[in-house]
Amino acid sequence: MATSSPVRHAWRVLLGLALVTGVLFGINALGVHVFQKSSWTPELALDLQGGTQIVLSAQTEDGAAPSQEQMDQAAAIIRQRVDASGVAEADITTEGGQNIVVQIPGVADEQTRARIQSSAQLEFRPVLATNAASNEFIGEDGNATPYPSPDPSLNATPTAEPTDASDLSWVTDKLAAEFLAYDCTNPENDAARAPQDQPLVACDPLGQAKYLLGPTELTGTAISDAVAGRDPQSGAWIVQLTMNGDGTEAFGKVSTRLNQNRIDGLSPRDQFAFVLDGSVISAPVMNGQILDGRPSISGSFTQESAKTLADQLKFGALPLSFEVQSSDTISATLGTQQLQIGLIAGLIGLALVAIYSLIVYRALGSVIIASIAVMAVLTYIIICILAWRLGFRLSLAGVAGLIVSIGFTADSFIVYFERIRDELRDGKSITAAVEDGWGRAKRTIYISKSINILAAVVLYILADATVKGFAFTLGLTTLIDVFIFVIFTHPVMQLLARTRFFGGGHPLSGLDPDALGAVYRNRSQYRDVTTGTAGRSARNVRSRGEADRRQTIAERKRAEALAGERSGAESPISASKEGDA
Repeated sequence: MATSSPVRHAWRVLLGLALVTGVLFGINALGVHVFQKSSWTPELALDLQGGTQIVLSAQTEDGAAPSQEQMDQAAAIIRQRVDASGVAEADITTEGGQNIVVQIPGVADEQTRARIQSSAQLEFRPVLATNAASNEFIGEDGNATPYPSPDPSLNATPTAEPTDASDLSWVTDKLAAEFLAYDCTNPENDAARAPQDQPLVACDPLGQAKYLLGPTELTGTAISDAVAGRDPQSGAWIVQLTMNGDGTEAFGKVSTRLNQNRIDGLSPRDQFAFVLDGSVISAPVMNGQILDGRPSISGSFTQESAKTLADQLKFGALPLSFEVQSSDTISATLGTQQLQIGLIAGLIGLALVAIYSLIVYRALGSVIIASIAVMAVLTYIIICILAWRLGFRLSLAGVAGLIVSIGFTADSFIVYFERIRDELRDGKSITAAVEDGWGRAKRTIYISKSINILAAVVLYILADATVKGFAFTLGLTTLIDVFIFVIFTHPVMQLLARTRFFGGGHPLSGLDPDALGAVYRNRSQYRDVTTGTAGRSARNVRSRGEADRRQTIAERKRAEALAGERSGAESPISASKEGDA
């Protein structure tokens, strides 16, 4: 029972590995055939595949050139937007003091383009009127009133001085008529623009509703954070905002006014609109007075739409507004040739590791080769899944990380096999050496791999974007390496140790005790090398010499002390015999 239990354990672990591998392939198959968003080949980064290039031109209110600090801040915010959309390995740089160049691997989808292009300052404006489908103006009493087409002769100035941003005195006859005639579905009709201290006509992103908005009361700089989450009571998706100090005070005053409008039935003047790049991304109703600077936006959100809105609000505080100068597809900067060179380098490294393993460990080297092969399969399918779920793309730096990981992976197995050989030199059986060697090797490997993972994490956080791919693949393969070591290498060794070829110590197995110098029972008492067949005595003598070389200083001193005791015990006998003679 003692020898069969490890065998059953080994088979169960290997079955678990097969199940994990099948689940990973099943997940990616769903992404390929059901969701049609994944692929059976890893996605390549900009340096290997090419992609989309969008050039944004900075615009200032006074027409002056923006400062480098403003450009750097805007580039950082745009990078946050791109990263939030799940696109990895994007390249975002400033150019010519007024342009920001965004390069995205592959073909950018419409959602990613919208996040990049909607890069004007985020504005908070109260809603004065709204019109969904009919030619009607919803007034202060909430009733719909038809308006004629815009007429230049209509009054263009307020009839009274507005008292606040929600005051309908902002709405002149001319503005009301322009609002009525404004067509959101006309692609040639760009979103209206106006100074922050003036009303604005704007539409929602789908062109299904248009709004007449009052002057700006807050900008995106008032929002310090925005996250998507679930309402603890209803479970619906909401967007939770956090205002900074000045924003908290200003929002408290606005919420008080809009909430009173709701109580008084002055719809839609109880709504506030978030305007980004001339488009109303959200126009919720104020349902209460909010003085703590932590309002939440509820509505018919899905997880994706809530996250998109949170990202727009969080990263919408750009110091400049931008216009899209161009949007083109660019070719790969390194191309297929560099990728082929990287793959050839990886194959050469793999071949050298395989040759070294077979020469040093003989048939035992096949376990190293098989472990690396299993690791390669798992790494490949995980990279495919990460490309689907997280937008990960394999850059040339990432390929370098995969190549380096081959040596790190082989190092784990070498530590384990050398521990097994040390146990065999102590005179243990092969099955016992496999288990005891595992107990000693795993502690060493866990410590060394923890350091590798820590280095990869620090490198990923602190390094430039061009190096992040190397750090990511290095950390990923290190985790997979530990997983393979536990769930494949050790169980395979448990099974091989019980075969006739490996368990019997065949000279070609790499586990021959005599070839390894297993000539002593413990670390101080050698076996008698004169016993056994004549053919094995010479090899045992050579093995004893190897064992002597492998002894530590303490072991040598102890062996010498025991040898001195034996020689001292034999001396009186010899003297007595000489005296008798």
